[in-house]
Amino acid sequence: MRTVLNILNFVLGGFLTTLGWLLATVVSMVLIITLPLTRSCWEITKLSFLPFGNEAVHVDELSPGEKSELMNTGGTLLNILWFVLFGWWLCLTHIVAGIAQCITIIGIPVGIANFKIAAIALWPVGRRVVSVETARAAREANARRRFQ
Repeated sequence: MRTVLNILNFVLGGFLTTLGWLLATVVSMVLIITLPLTRSCWEITKLSFLPFGNEAVHVDELSPGEKSELMNTGGTLLNILWFVLFGWWLCLTHIVAGIAQCITIIGIPVGIANFKIAAIALWPVGRRVVSVETARAAREANARRRFQ
């Protein structure tokens, strides 16, 4: 079923959103100051291309532990830079694609996936795209740690 939904996403506009992410990835590589954003761009490009079967999780969920104050501040500053340069128009692209997909009854699940990616597009630094199974296992491990 994931394959069918991923193909439907691609046909109903997912290729346009993926091209937007690829453009943001290339621009972030070209501009020296945005080089740290390139990994986040590439991670979400994968999610835009194959939204079903993958999930964006925060790196803290994958490897919990103490993060330094400097890393949190650096990530926040990168996210602000991201929002100004790329985030707002990528978010709008996903919202428009999601609305267009929801208008076609068959595209409703794909449209909902685009709305989820739109929220991630605003603040992607610190997220990694992993399989749904890996994300579920990480959340279960974190829940076990909290209750011990």
